[in-house]
Amino acid sequence: MIWLTWRQFRTQLLIAVGLAAAACVVLAVTGPRLADLASRDVSIYDLLTSNDRLLFYGGVLLLAVAPPLIGVFWGAPLVARELETGTFRLVWNQSVTRSRWLAVKLGLSVLATVVVVGALSLAITWWAHPLDGVTGAQHGSLPLRLTPVSFAMRGLVPVGYAVFALLLGTLLGLVLRRSLPAMALTLAVYVCVQVAVPLWVRPHLVPATTSYTVISESNLDGILSDGSGTWRISVQAKGPGDWVLSNQTVDADGDVAALPSAVTDCLPQPPSEHESGTARVEPAPGTLDTCLGKLADAGYRQRLVYQPRTHFWPLQYAETGLYLVASAGLAALTFWQIRRRRT
Repeated sequence: MIWLTWRQFRTQLLIAVGLAAAACVVLAVTGPRLADLASRDVSIYDLLTSNDRLLFYGGVLLLAVAPPLIGVFWGAPLVARELETGTFRLVWNQSVTRSRWLAVKLGLSVLATVVVVGALSLAITWWAHPLDGVTGAQHGSLPLRLTPVSFAMRGLVPVGYAVFALLLGTLLGLVLRRSLPAMALTLAVYVCVQVAVPLWVRPHLVPATTSYTVISESNLDGILSDGSGTWRISVQAKGPGDWVLSNQTVDADGDVAALPSAVTDCLPQPPSEHESGTARVEPAPGTLDTCLGKLADAGYRQRLVYQPRTHFWPLQYAETGLYLVASAGLAALTFWQIRRRRT
């Protein structure tokens, strides 16, 4: 059974291993130079070449597409192809049970997925570590590793995504009994999950930190107006690399509140009515200290809810565990479904 599964799976596995090995070689050759630059110069962004930036975003793209591709092209046809062609009857009529047949196919596929995606993710995480969140002296920056996009392409979570996508595709292929519909549905469900988790789940996997701070010129990040008289103040994160979840102005009672008139009157006038869209407004010279002083005197503070950068690995472990638990549930459903399915 293992030899048969290997014969069926070897082509796509060897292609994946070859591509992953080639990517790791490129990263191993180019990575030491970046680490050396980071150790010698704090303005590493200004020293990056176009190839460095291309490799950085290429690594993000590679880890973004690898899990859904595995789910679509490895998971969905894994059982559905056998059901479509009828080759499952040859195995099930022998001494091999359905559960053993499925266990071998899933076991080899999951092992290959963990090895390939794990090697890629660890190599890209190591290579990009000196570049995550760097900012140029004049302009330009690269995303921080705790931001939703970069977080999903670093560390352990890509492995969890890939295993989840593989088992999701396998279950849908077994239920639908057709490869192409299973492939399309696997991609759609995976994309929905990937959108939902960063928005509603990830921020709560590890308790976030809440802090209150007096708004001052030193921590002010911006004053925004939508042109209709509504103003919003934001302050900088507590530390570089923090993931800010909420940035709200609260009154002396701790309730979210609009800015008092004493402050809005001293701010510059919003854009005229013919100017559309949200505009960023800079206070006139000499008015910033006065406005912020009135705000502090009235008891207004800024409430920040954020995940500090030190929570990167706890969030990685928690989200990876979440996806692996979901994967185990999908595997259990797949075994249950194949036992009750009539040939």
